[in-house]
Amino acid sequence: MGGFFGAASENDCITDVFFGTDYHSHLGTRRGGMTAYSIEKGFQRSIHSIENSPFRTKFEQDIASMRGKLCIGCISDTDPQPILMRSKLGLFAVCSIGVIQNTKDLVDELLKNGCASFEAMSSGNINSGDLIGALISQKESFTEGIRYAQEKIIGTMSLIILTEDGIIAARDKAGRLPIIIGKRDDGYCLSLESFAFQKLGYYTHKELKPGEIVRLTSKGCETLSAGTENLKICSFMWTYYGYPNAVYEGVNVEVMRTRNGEIMAENDMKNGRLPDVDYVCGVPDSGTPHAIGYANKSGIPFARPFIKYTPTWPRSFMPTSQTLRNQVAKMKLIPVHELIEGKKLLFVDDSIVRGTQMRETVEFLYENGAKEVHMRSACPPIMYGCKYLNFSRSTSEMELIARQVIDAFEGAEGVNYLEEYSNSETERGRRLRDEICRRLKLTSLEFQSLPGTVKAIGKPECQLCTYCWNGKE
Repeated sequence: MGGFFGAASENDCITDVFFGTDYHSHLGTRRGGMTAYSIEKGFQRSIHSIENSPFRTKFEQDIASMRGKLCIGCISDTDPQPILMRSKLGLFAVCSIGVIQNTKDLVDELLKNGCASFEAMSSGNINSGDLIGALISQKESFTEGIRYAQEKIIGTMSLIILTEDGIIAARDKAGRLPIIIGKRDDGYCLSLESFAFQKLGYYTHKELKPGEIVRLTSKGCETLSAGTENLKICSFMWTYYGYPNAVYEGVNVEVMRTRNGEIMAENDMKNGRLPDVDYVCGVPDSGTPHAIGYANKSGIPFARPFIKYTPTWPRSFMPTSQTLRNQVAKMKLIPVHELIEGKKLLFVDDSIVRGTQMRETVEFLYENGAKEVHMRSACPPIMYGCKYLNFSRSTSEMELIARQVIDAFEGAEGVNYLEEYSNSETERGRRLRDEICRRLKLTSLEFQSLPGTVKAIGKPECQLCTYCWNGKE
């Protein structure tokens, strides 16, 4: 996915953007970028790969030479960003987050209508920033151009644009990702993660509405285009991707996850599925608060039978190779033998996607003497690959363990019964859980229900994107 940060200040703001962007490192693992503007030095841009070392270490030397009272930075899991463009609207830098599903059609249309060329990356693909910039430049102003791009693009597009006299920010028209504006005595900032600017002395000024476009200068935050109330924010941000300190639409991530665990425990107790175990445990790190909530509600002690060694690999999916990601995930798990050997354990994980790493984890626990391993997934079975935010690297829905099992049971016909398979109270739902238990060598397995997830978030379901669970747009 990715994240971005920007600041418009009466003073040099390079270090603010450096630290603010670094606070988005949990959202992407491939590239980082910063672009600043000053009257003396003009536009200054730096882009680095962050696959093998953190954003902070790659940009420490760059920020020593950059100057500017206007600056933007981004973490990208896809294209190199920010990209610099010159058009009839002037020279500007742009970076975006999201997925453009109709890239080829848009490129073909622009080339046919007179766009001279696009710079192709080594893969042959077009940089999304280049495409977005070309769409925006079809119109006579940034506001008109962004509105035009929002209407033309199928998918998700949140963006920031750095010009010589300010920063323009636009939240995607469905509001699947947040953009929060911060304010300080000497200027304004924008961020995807609300906590990213708190340590820098900013306080929350406003959260953009879906589709809203604003312009930031050191003097103010001007609304260029009003947003709507048509919110479809991504539910998975709370379940997994968001950092614990983050607040989206007034709901804190850590609080949601703890409440989510409590709801799962309540359901198990109500349905007679609360197992007799020694400890409730979280699969670190994002599964931990879900597990704490489960333990608090069930009365079963919470424990940490293994610890992840994270100083060098903060997230197990950082390597681009799936084989290497699996190996790193395995190397990170360091057991506490006294809490595993001869114990019956219930783990809560944030989600079950392919099941590959979970299988490794379960085998690891049994190898270290676990007597039983029960699993609870903090969200419903994932039935669809995300087509809006690139959360999953899956290239096919048949890579998802739930869909693999359903396909093995019923072939192509199984897609007609996905709702039944999601529901643990149906015969198909129990078959799904039993088969995943068998494949992953689990003693028992339950998933959080969609109503339980919605309840834990505390927002109306109509305001939440739940596509990966139920396929509803």
